[in-house]
Amino acid sequence: MLAAYSVSEITKYVKALVESDDFLAGVWVRGEISNFTLHSSGHMYFSLKDEASRLRCVMFRSHNSRLGFMPSDGMSVFAYGAIGMYERSGDLQLYVEDMMPQGTGSLYLAFLKLKEKLEKEGLFSSSRKRPIPRFPKVVAVVTSPTGAAVRDVITVIKRRAPGVTVLVVPALVQGDGAPESIVRGLELANRTGFVDVVIVGRGGGSFEELNAFNDESVARAIAASEVPVISAVGHETDFTIADFVADVRAPTPSAAAELAVPDRYELEQTVFQLSMRLNGSIRKVLSDNKAMLESQVRSHVLRFPMEITRDHRTRLSLAGGRLYTLVQSSLSGKRESFRVLAGQLDGLSPYGVLNRGYGFIRKLPEKSVVRSVEQVQPEDEIEVVLSDGSFAAAVKRVLEEGSNGGQGKG
Repeated sequence: MLAAYSVSEITKYVKALVESDDFLAGVWVRGEISNFTLHSSGHMYFSLKDEASRLRCVMFRSHNSRLGFMPSDGMSVFAYGAIGMYERSGDLQLYVEDMMPQGTGSLYLAFLKLKEKLEKEGLFSSSRKRPIPRFPKVVAVVTSPTGAAVRDVITVIKRRAPGVTVLVVPALVQGDGAPESIVRGLELANRTGFVDVVIVGRGGGSFEELNAFNDESVARAIAASEVPVISAVGHETDFTIADFVADVRAPTPSAAAELAVPDRYELEQTVFQLSMRLNGSIRKVLSDNKAMLESQVRSHVLRFPMEITRDHRTRLSLAGGRLYTLVQSSLSGKRESFRVLAGQLDGLSPYGVLNRGYGFIRKLPEKSVVRSVEQVQPEDEIEVVLSDGSFAAAVKRVLEEGSNGGQGKG
């Protein structure tokens, strides 16, 4: 059976082949514009033709908004984009991303080559870009002293920050000597020692007129600057090498002036708002503390402070009474024990025996207690101790036990 494919299937197959080709994914095409149409949506539709062929093209608004010129029929251009297929019509077409008149083609190719070179060296890296000072005192402007750009910069800075000094460093911004003049201006601004930020740029113009800012020496001078640099070349849709190397890129000179200095009125408004917030915070703190103080003043403790001491005095009195009772009870028990021990001690004391009519004898003069007749001899002096005193005596004779008044010593 004969194999047959639908138109859609063939179209999809061809589309896949075209869009998978790396060569067709990004290609420069030169030709003459014909059948140019600017749609109400902002998209551009046209064809590029030469002596033998015609190629349909579309340039969407997101890309053509950056063009520095308006294409028209009969214009010879270079167009860059990707080749694709529009399935509904089955037409091959170029989806244009960039475009320029053929007269600027060589300049643009040189621009792309230099851009690639400097990008590989890291001159476009965000890591080397420095912040613009928040409150600069001196702003240097490297540009033509007679152009509209310098007037715009001065006007904006004086309106936003009247106290900032604007130092105009004259430089050529167009022609053969422009790159060297711009480099000298940048070097001079750095040598002053008091410039805080540099604006370098010019007003709008064609690609050829802006070419001085695509010069390698200018790019390297911007990269070597010790002072932060704001690039402001042409209009918002214009891009130059200087824009990529500078610390900040401004779409216009007026915008560069706005980036360089703060707005006095905005600062005043900010200070006012901060002041209001600070005052509000202080009032709230004072109000809260006042309410807390009033609450404390009205508290029962501060109104009747003696009640607290009264309760403590009562508890202290009760505790003191209990302590006194315990002490008295303890002392009473101790006294009773003392009396018992004293009675026992009296029973053992020799003076207690003396109270019952007894006495004891001490030999003089050493006053040693006489416990045996063996300790004395006739004529020895002795002391007789009684309960109420003592008296001295002399031994007349010694009677031994069992003698019954019989014969003794001496």
